[in-house]
Formats: sequence, structure tokens, C-alpha cells
Amino acid sequence: MKSIMNDAGSPQQTATLPIDQALQQAIAHHQAGQLPDAERLYRAILQTRPNHPDANHNLGVLAVQVKQPAVGLPHLKTALESNPNQGQYWLSYIDALIQTGQTDAARQVLAQGRQLGLNGEAVEALVGRLEVSSEDEPSPQEINTLAALFTEGRYTEAAPLAQTMTERFPLHGFGWKILGAVLQQMGRNADALESKQKAVALSPNDAGAHYNLGNAFKLLARLDEAEVSYRRALQINPGYAEAHDNLGSTLKELGRLDEAKTSYRRALEIKPDFAEAHNNLGIVLIDLGRLEDAVACFRCALKSKPAFTQAHSNLLLSYNLLPQQPPAEMLTAARHYGELVARLAHPYHSWHSAPDPSKKLRVGLVSGDFINHPVGYFIEGVLKSLTTQFAGRLEFYVYSWSPRTDTLTERIKACCQDWRTVVGQSDETLARQIHDDGIDILIDLSGHFDSNRLPMFAWKPAPVQVSWLGYFATTGVAAIDYLIADPWTLPETEEAYFTEKIWRLPETRLCFTPPDIDLEVSPLPALTNGYVTFGCFNSLAKMNDDIVTLWSRVLASVPDSQLFLKAKQLKDDSVRQNTIERFAAHGVDADRLILEGSESRARYLAAYHRVDIALDPFPYPGGTTSVESLWMGVPVLTLAGERFLSRQGVGIVMNAGLPEWVAIDTDDYVARAVSHARDVQRLAKLRNKLRQQVLTSPIMDARRFAIHFEAALRGMWRIWCARQQGSE
Repeated sequence: MKSIMNDAGSPQQTATLPIDQALQQAIAHHQAGQLPDAERLYRAILQTRPNHPDANHNLGVLAVQVKQPAVGLPHLKTALESNPNQGQYWLSYIDALIQTGQTDAARQVLAQGRQLGLNGEAVEALVGRLEVSSEDEPSPQEINTLAALFTEGRYTEAAPLAQTMTERFPLHGFGWKILGAVLQQMGRNADALESKQKAVALSPNDAGAHYNLGNAFKLLARLDEAEVSYRRALQINPGYAEAHDNLGSTLKELGRLDEAKTSYRRALEIKPDFAEAHNNLGIVLIDLGRLEDAVACFRCALKSKPAFTQAHSNLLLSYNLLPQQPPAEMLTAARHYGELVARLAHPYHSWHSAPDPSKKLRVGLVSGDFINHPVGYFIEGVLKSLTTQFAGRLEFYVYSWSPRTDTLTERIKACCQDWRTVVGQSDETLARQIHDDGIDILIDLSGHFDSNRLPMFAWKPAPVQVSWLGYFATTGVAAIDYLIADPWTLPETEEAYFTEKIWRLPETRLCFTPPDIDLEVSPLPALTNGYVTFGCFNSLAKMNDDIVTLWSRVLASVPDSQLFLKAKQLKDDSVRQNTIERFAAHGVDADRLILEGSESRARYLAAYHRVDIALDPFPYPGGTTSVESLWMGVPVLTLAGERFLSRQGVGIVMNAGLPEWVAIDTDDYVARAVSHARDVQRLAKLRNKLRQQVLTSPIMDARRFAIHFEAALRGMWRIWCARQQGSE
């Protein structure tokens, strides 16, 4: 109900009237249909006398009149508690309960009223309404059974019951609410949305229905509508911790990080042991550059929910962002994760695969990122070349756990023997599907990112299992046999920190698909600007304090130079201000910083027209951003680390034929930045030839990469076959 306090006078003005006179005026306005004026006066009375029975009752009745009975219920209840001898208060309260769908509560209140002598035609009318409603709604037992099946994750059993309930009771919201939730779990998102919209229409005061509708909108990336639904749920139930949590996730995706943080913290105020909210708060704190605080959040999540595998994954991811994290501790944490998922699994020990070294291999790919995403960019060209060059030796089966698709998805599908969308499938169900499909080699492309399916790999659904592409450290999952690396990125001294056996490709572990965008390389901007622009388009989560210190040294050493940062987090005003302050602490003025948020891919790539030299972060260097920068003619200055992840930049730059762009330490990093920035003519020449140089290099030559990759898969398979034959 819309309050008109600011439209029709202040409560302080009305409070100068005697309460009886104010009540008479309010009733007169109410009877004349002047509802905003009546509401203003009722609320003014309640500011002075919060429990005033008539003011509460009349305000509640007014709310019912404007079709917002849930808003009126608290006032009607207060009126009844203040004066239980007033029969009309009973009638109005029971009527509002019926209108909000709380028929069981209405029956209980009616029974209490009758015991106190409540009777008459109006009472009998309420009895009749309740009898009719009982014929048009499922029984409590039916509701409880369906709710239990959904809560236990038994979706295949819940789906037909929910469907039947909507057919028998089409005007009852509960069946539609559960049906929508079940359909979403089964990946039928359009149908789920329709069911959830019906649930909200039938139960407009059901906070859970609005929450579920928000989930449907969020899954379909309709974020503005998701926000509206979550906020409506919170208007009805301000203590709805899950709605605060999912509102936070929506705000995060909208780039409103500070608001997201506030929502997560509100969820935790309501429910301090809410593991999911601790986990989500940690994620947004990473985006805000507060890595230590993020680690603390993930640990809180695990304290509340020790088997929360996604929080374990996020903790491992955050370790990769910390500059001085000891590799032995990271291995210990990864092994702890691996032991957890192993306890949750029942692994296969036999498979449908015949141990034939020369057979056509059925290769399974598991990811949620077969879309316009770094994984999609790296996999597309490789798959196309593999299926063209080795059609008789390899065939690919995709298991996609994301409902999202786009044009890149369709191009990847064209390279695959089969495509399975496995949204909502349990680890056991997905493992059984892969096992039944007779997959020989199963490849994980996600590692510990996002809502990965690493726990499913512990079921060992395929005889050979591999980690590749999407992650840059050990998974810790003992059932994963190999991790694909290359000579540049993973020194032999680091192998001890992996639970997987390392399989090195001869040149590079990554091969990028050139962007399908008609965009030329621009002339070097420094030639017309008169100064050098350094740039970094990586996530701001990678910009730790050591990087800010180092890049500030670079700017101080190259007079008049600027630093162009472009990241999704920079849409948020507070993040931009914080970034300015972090550099100001090192003497870098705000006018030397260019700060921009994310855009479409075409506009993002075009932004490299304004960059002369790209600066790679550490210990988590760029991957996609680095290759895209090179494709746009912008060389990348990287710092060689010791770990697999921290040497990713080395692998890219060396394979691109740019050894002079690899620094051995921070002093060398500054010196090379200064040297390259001083030789503008040399930079301009490099820019003119760099795209062609990269296109013919190992990091973009998909045909060349495919030969090495097929040999690796065949080599892994032969080892397994030899072991099987040796055990027979």
C-alpha cells in the first residue's frame, strides 16, 4: 500500500489534533473514498498511540480495500489483541487471512472467536468461504509430501505430483510454485518461468513465490526483473535471508558491488551460520580486492557447512590470487578438497571401454562455459581442427551444466558427436550418464571456477580423466589422472605440488580462436598522444597491493604516461574511488588513470586502440586478455613466476615470439617498461606486424595445436590400455 505521508501533510501536523477528532476526520475521509487522506490520519494516530484499536483496524481494512491484505494483517491483529471483545475485529482479521491464502490460520482464529461467542450471519459467511476454499485446495498432507520431495532433491518424483496438483487445483499457487522450481532444476527454464509467474499471480503475498520468480529471472540473465522480484519478497518478509542473499548475487552481476556486499551482510545478520551467504560475500570481496577478508568468509562458510564443496573451491581460487601463498599449503588444501569429494562418491572400477590402443576415442568435455567466455574462445578453434583432422580417430561428447547458449555454443555443437545439457543433475546421475555413454577420456575444463562439477569426477565415470584449459593449479581430485601443461608454464620442480600426473604438450597448452570480429589494428596511440598509455583489462580481483606498488613505479619512471584499467568491477563508483585512492597512496594522481567498466566484446577489443603497452598482473597473469591484446597489436609485459599459474604469461609471450617482454623480477619489470616506452618507433613497428605474428604462432595455429593434442590423448589412452592388458 502506497503511503501518502509526503503528499498530503506531515504526521506532526496531524498530531496537533486530539486523537478522537483525528479519528473522526480519518473515518470521514475513509467513508468518502478519500483513502490517501484517511491513511495519513490513521498513521498519524498510530505514531502517538501504536496500539490504538480503531486506527489499527481501519488502517488494516483500508489495506484490504486496495488489494494489499498482507500489509493490513499486522494492523488487524494488533486491533484484535487490543480489544478482543469487538466482533468486527475478528471478522476483518479472518477475512484478511483468507485473502492472503492462510486458510488454516483463518480456521484457527475463527474457532477461537466462536469459543468466545462470535456468531451471526457474517460468521456463517466466513465459514462458507472456508468450506469452499477447502474444496479448491490440496490437503495439508499433499502439500507436505510434495514439499518434502522437492526439499530432498527428488525432482523426478516431485515433477509429476506438482503437475497433477496444478491440474486438480489450478487456482492454488503452491502447486505452480513447486512445479516451477522443479522445472528449473530439470533445465526447463522457459516452462519454469511460466509456472512461477502463475504462482505469483495466484499468491501475490507469498514471499517464497516472488523469491522463486526472482531465481527464474536471474537464471535467464533478466537481472533487473530478478531484482524487482527479490525486493518484493523482502517487502513481504524482511527477514527472508535467502532473498537477501540472492538479491546480493543479482546486484553483483549488475556491477553494484557495494550494494551486493550490504545484501549479503544483511542475510548474515538474520542467519549468522548461512554458509552460502558467507561464500557469496567472499566472492564479492575478491572483486573488491579484499583477498584476506574473502579467505575469512570462505572459512566461515566451511565452518558452518564442512561439506560445502563450492566454498572449498573458492578458497583454493583465492589462494591463487594471494602473492605469497606457499605452494605446499595450497597442495594440502587441494588434497583436503579431494578427500572430501572422494568420501561423497562411489567410484566406478570398470568401464565399457575396450582396451584397444587404436580405437576411435570417445572424448567427453565437461564445462558450463561453452559460450562467449574464455573457455569457449580457447576450445572452438581446437575442436574444429580436431574433428576435421582426426575425424576417424576422435569424437567429442559435451556435458554442459549451464542453460545459457549463444552463437558460439552453436558453432561448438557442430563439432560434437553429441551434446547433453545436464543442468540440475546430481553427481551420481551425471556420472552414470557419462559411464553409460562409454566415454574413454573425460576432460574437465573448469577446475575450481564457478559452480564446477569436480565432485562428479571423483566417481571416476571414465577410465582416463584429465584437467585442462580452465584452471592453473592442482584440482586435488585423485581420480583425475592427468593435467595438461607445457614446457614454459610448469617447471619440473613444481610437479610435486600436483595430485595429477603432468602431461606436457611440446609448445603451448593453450590455443586461442581468433575473434570473429572485423576490427583492424590501429596505429600506435603514443605517436599522436605524445605519451605512452599502459593498460590492463584483467579482472580487478588480480590487482593486489604489490601490483599497485609496481605499476605506480612504472608510471613514476615514465613521465606523463597513463594507466588504462578496464574491468567489470569499475562500473561501481565505490570501486573506482577505491582504485584512485590506492594509487594516490603511491603518489599517482587521478588524472593519470583511465578507469572503465566492461562492455560488449567488440567495444572491449576496440579499447586496445588506446593502449600502447599492456601490463600483466601477478601472481595471476592474464590469459584471454593477453592473447586478445597481442591480436590487437599490443605487446604484453609479463613477470615470470615460479608456479604454474604465475607462469601463464610466460607461456603466452614466449610462444608469441616476444622473449624481450618477459621480466625476471620487479626491478626488471620496471626497467623493461621504461625501455619499451622510450622506443616509440620500435613499438610502432611491432604493432604493425604483431597480429600476423601471433596468428601464425602456436597460440593461434589450431591445426598445429590439434596434432599435439591428439597425440597427447592417444598417448594417455595407450598407457591405460597397457595397464589393462598387463593386469589381465
